[in-house]
Amino acid sequence: MILETALLTVRPGQGPAFERAMTEAQPLIAATPGFLGLELRPCLEAPDRYLLLVRWERLEDHTEGFRGSDRYARWKSLLHHFYDPFPVVEHYGESMVSIPAPCG
Repeated sequence: MILETALLTVRPGQGPAFERAMTEAQPLIAATPGFLGLELRPCLEAPDRYLLLVRWERLEDHTEGFRGSDRYARWKSLLHHFYDPFPVVEHYGESMVSIPAPCG
């Protein structure tokens, strides 16, 4: 499993519009073979910042499958105008360390 990460900073005051656009865009990415799930988390300290986490079976499912699809053009038109600055997208491999919470 590959974890795609992006720290998304949206233009000031555009958070609610960005969240609506992300809701509309979600089916576009979800239709991609190899897509395993998506989380969008708001930053508690910065109201215009979000953490995007996307799980993929393989790196190529994102870099070639989704980004090479017609759906990606629509994704870009819905979301990319919100970002300032444009986010850095990175991909991470399997967890090297995993510590469960203590029981009880």
